[in-house]
Amino acid sequence: MNTAGPTYRRRPGRRRAAATVRTRVTGVAGLALTLAVTLGLVLLYLLQVGSAHRTADDELRTYAVQIEQSAQGGAWPRPLPASALDAQAQAQVLAPDGAVLASTRSLEGMTAVYALPAGAAAPVRQKAGPGLPDAERVLGTRATVDGRPVVIVMFTPTNLLKEVNETFARLLLIGVPGILLLACGTVWLVVGRALRPVERIRRTVTEITAADLTRRVPEPGTDDEIGDLARTMNDMLARLDESAGRQRRFVADASHELRSPLAAIRTTLEVGLAHPDTAPWPQIARRAARQSGRLETLVQQLLLLARSDDRQLLARRAPVDLGELVEDVRATSATARVSVELDRRDDCMVLGDHDSLGRMVRNVLDNATRHARHRVLVSVMDLPPGQVGVEITDDGPGIPAQERDRVFDRFVRLDASRELTSGSSGLGLAIAKEIATAHGGRIAIADSPGGGASVRITLPRATP
Repeated sequence: MNTAGPTYRRRPGRRRAAATVRTRVTGVAGLALTLAVTLGLVLLYLLQVGSAHRTADDELRTYAVQIEQSAQGGAWPRPLPASALDAQAQAQVLAPDGAVLASTRSLEGMTAVYALPAGAAAPVRQKAGPGLPDAERVLGTRATVDGRPVVIVMFTPTNLLKEVNETFARLLLIGVPGILLLACGTVWLVVGRALRPVERIRRTVTEITAADLTRRVPEPGTDDEIGDLARTMNDMLARLDESAGRQRRFVADASHELRSPLAAIRTTLEVGLAHPDTAPWPQIARRAARQSGRLETLVQQLLLLARSDDRQLLARRAPVDLGELVEDVRATSATARVSVELDRRDDCMVLGDHDSLGRMVRNVLDNATRHARHRVLVSVMDLPPGQVGVEITDDGPGIPAQERDRVFDRFVRLDASRELTSGSSGLGLAIAKEIATAHGGRIAIADSPGGGASVRITLPRATP
């Protein structure tokens, strides 16, 4: 035998910071922002490097034109003039065989530092000038000066790329962490402020119990998702409060209704037992049987309403000929007190549970015959678009307009003394409404043209 006691889930206390929505949103936003800023910096770096390269190349091309124009009568100035745009630029003029024809001042006396092989587009570094650092940008161009082909090679140790690299490093090491901290702090504060109403809603919902469903969560008064959540929660609480109220009233009314026939049976039997020799036992038995039948009917109706609350009234679906069903109900509900006439239309098919639909029509018809003076008319009709209807009209006193919705509530009797005498529990129309709703239809009450009440049941037509 299992002797272990029941296990209880420990109610969590304050959530760890790593598990809160606020922390997760801040972390995700910080990571996304870091990736975006880093990607932006990389793109900016590539653009800056490309711009620095284009600037250096343009300056070297201008310098080549300047050198080409400095030759006078085929003689090159010694040294070559300095660049007007880049003071650090160096240049050499080479003969087709690679001999140096002219150089800038710092390269005088040196062999070719770079060569431009035939068919090549970029100069190639030579072994000459081992003391010179590698240039950042090198450009070579072929020209013809005074009828002689020459190669002009320019290069520069420009610091533009170095400055770009230093700027990018500062941004990456200083700017990104600063931006990340600022963004995470901002997101933390904004998300915390945005979720503050949610926390208030959570605390209020935690304090609400089934014993008191009248409380409502605080609404922030905004038209955003949190405002919609608060309004939805309040609507749900209102529905739960209404449902709980109906349930309490239903239990109270059911207890009262069940107590009446039980009390009648007990009283009848106690009277008989008090005088066992002289009591009219056949009459006592008939009274007890009548009350027990009433009790059985009431229990069946309560069970049916319980099934409707559990959405089990429509257990099976099948095509039902509404005209034939109404005719069967009329035939088995004949009463000598009033006449029941039928106006039937053919081809009024619905999809639903035959027994439930029969109970619905029977309940409404019983209610009509109970209050009619002389005549009840049952009509089966087409109601476009795609609907069929059953209208049951009586010539009784009718139902006041302000009471027409209330008569479909459970245990409602407009004439309590007469209903108790007739044995009605006040559940017939409530059950009829539940069945109609379960079949996708509706039921409504209007005035009868000849006085009395007219109850119309509308159901969707069965599609072929």
